[in-house]
Amino acid sequence: MGKIFGILVLLGVPLSVVGSLLHWPTMLMFVIYCITIIALSSYMGRATESLAIVAGPRIGGLLNATFGNAVELIISIFALQAGLIEVVLASLTGSVLGNLLLVAGLSFFLGGIKFKRQVFNEHDARHNSGLLMFAVIVAFVIPEIFSMGMNESDTLTLSIGISIVLIALYLAALFFKLVTHRGVYAGNKENSETAHEEEPEWSKGKAILILLLATAAVAYVSESLVHTFETVGETLGWSELFIGVIIVAIVGNAAEHASAIIMAVKNKMDVAVEIAVGSTLQIAMFVAPVLVLLSLLFPEPMPLVFTVPELISMASAVLLAIIISNDGETNWFEGLTLLAAYAIMGIGFYLL
Repeated sequence: MGKIFGILVLLGVPLSVVGSLLHWPTMLMFVIYCITIIALSSYMGRATESLAIVAGPRIGGLLNATFGNAVELIISIFALQAGLIEVVLASLTGSVLGNLLLVAGLSFFLGGIKFKRQVFNEHDARHNSGLLMFAVIVAFVIPEIFSMGMNESDTLTLSIGISIVLIALYLAALFFKLVTHRGVYAGNKENSETAHEEEPEWSKGKAILILLLATAAVAYVSESLVHTFETVGETLGWSELFIGVIIVAIVGNAAEHASAIIMAVKNKMDVAVEIAVGSTLQIAMFVAPVLVLLSLLFPEPMPLVFTVPELISMASAVLLAIIISNDGETNWFEGLTLLAAYAIMGIGFYLL
């Protein structure tokens, strides 16, 4: 599989540059850009997996989520610059749904087929549950409710205030996990022993270098990808909402998708759950508020106000993920339940 992605990167990056300069057909370039970003994301996933073996499941999962979300952040910044605010908000929704339902669902399902019962750190699961409830249900629903009686200026001010609070709490959560309470809640022994036995694919220096180079290449391709959205939507009859929720979210989070599934199949559930849930928290508590603040630099600022279908979908995904993961163990049927929820929501967004 690694060789296939290597070939795709070697072909995709030059084709992206040449096709952009020679103005090849938009639909063709859309496919090339998407495949190239997914192939580059696989290298990001492999690099962070190597770092996870060295640094441990928490830091490894955080690194994977951070560099995976870097792709999403880069695409969103270019979309904001192009004035595609609906696409950005939809892609944030898609990231939450994709990580909690698609990534976690596939991880639990494929891991559960190989192992009848998989366990992970239930203390981390409960800690993350509280943050998920706060980030998605409190911080996303409240602006929608309050903005109903506000003008645009006040709505934007409310969004800025909430964004600052979210970023502060996210940094505090990292400090809690990685500094003050690091090692207080022991992880799954099985996973820890497996991690110690496994050798990283790449050295620490090589993994960091590959991460930086892949992120830079993704930044270049992402800028071109954003300019194809309007034509692709008109050609295929896709709405901006569907492009953001499904297409941008899947392409933007390809690194986490691959890494979490690989970890689950290897029975490293602490890392798999940390990637899926940690990435969701990072999107909701860091990426979304950072985009709100960055949008102030562009002609059209972005308030943190989602549509009702987006809010209900995210709240449902959070509640379902919490109910399934709070006991610290999972199986293939719970994974299938999450995938079924994602399929239902995907159909709904397609038909909107």
